[in-house]
Amino acid sequence: MLFAVGAGPQVVGVSSYDDFPPETKALPRVGALLDPDTERILSLRPDLIVVYGSQSELEGQFTRAGIRVYPYRHGGIDSILQAVRDVAGLTGHPADGDRVVRELRSQLDAVGTRVRGQRRPRTMLVIGRDAGALRGVYVSGGIGFLHELLDIAGGDDAFGDIKREAVQPSNETMIVRAPEVIMELHPGEQPPADTLRKERAAWNLLASVPAVRTGRVHLLYGGYLLAAGPRIGRAAEAFARVLHPDSFK
Repeated sequence: MLFAVGAGPQVVGVSSYDDFPPETKALPRVGALLDPDTERILSLRPDLIVVYGSQSELEGQFTRAGIRVYPYRHGGIDSILQAVRDVAGLTGHPADGDRVVRELRSQLDAVGTRVRGQRRPRTMLVIGRDAGALRGVYVSGGIGFLHELLDIAGGDDAFGDIKREAVQPSNETMIVRAPEVIMELHPGEQPPADTLRKERAAWNLLASVPAVRTGRVHLLYGGYLLAAGPRIGRAAEAFARVLHPDSFK
């Protein structure tokens, strides 16, 4: 978000997992959600520190040190867009924040227009799974930006009635929910073809599920797919291209 609104040159440190945009790779690493390096952070003499909303102890520590803190929580799309405006204003780039929000809304509207009127397949959005096995499966529930992106992309969330961001269903529950499409999201780069085949084959255990039976199990790779930030328009289009490929011909 900071780089998108033009505040990139002002960023003096990033978390251990930041890799986008490429400029982040040259910046000091200061830990992450569970292991923030407070001494390292303070040594960079920041005027503003962005923390996640659950890091209340860290927020209090920096506030007592006289440093402004912005606690960020991702929720639905509206909360992401508001956060863009917030960080733009805090860093002196309010007009750029408004521009980014307009561009994102335009991208999302364009995706929605593409798929309007299409039949909405019952879709399971998988956000976690043990490698090579059908264990530790987590799927998107009925709240949060991923659920909303799926809705924009023309999919009917198979777990949309469960009002949580993430659900850990059993194999039996997935069989009962009978998704017509399975989209599995991975933040890393796409693996070699052999690995990809093995990962997709893990779903063969649920051969009675319509998505498995008809070959509509899709493994998508890329950090933008799970990032609650200025690339959500790109993620919505990726979902829509899987669900409604004919709309993009």
